[in-house]
Amino acid sequence: MLVLTRKINETVIIDNHIKITIAAVEGDKVRLAIDAPRSVHILRQEVFEAIKEANEAAVNIALDLEGLSQLKDLLS
Repeated sequence: MLVLTRKINETVIIDNHIKITIAAVEGDKVRLAIDAPRSVHILRQEVFEAIKEANEAAVNIALDLEGLSQLKDLLS
């Protein structure tokens, strides 16, 4: 992991096309301004984790339904 120190209005550039600028520091909170192509998906970690958990739950439901369908076929 790379750890950098930046001041307000200073920028970090990632992969030549993503810019992250420190917009403000208020107490223990830092505001970031992110300039990236629309094709780059940017999510807060808690949102990413919630989506990941929802996707995993959906896969488990699909597998359960597939298993019920196979059981139904065996009983027929």
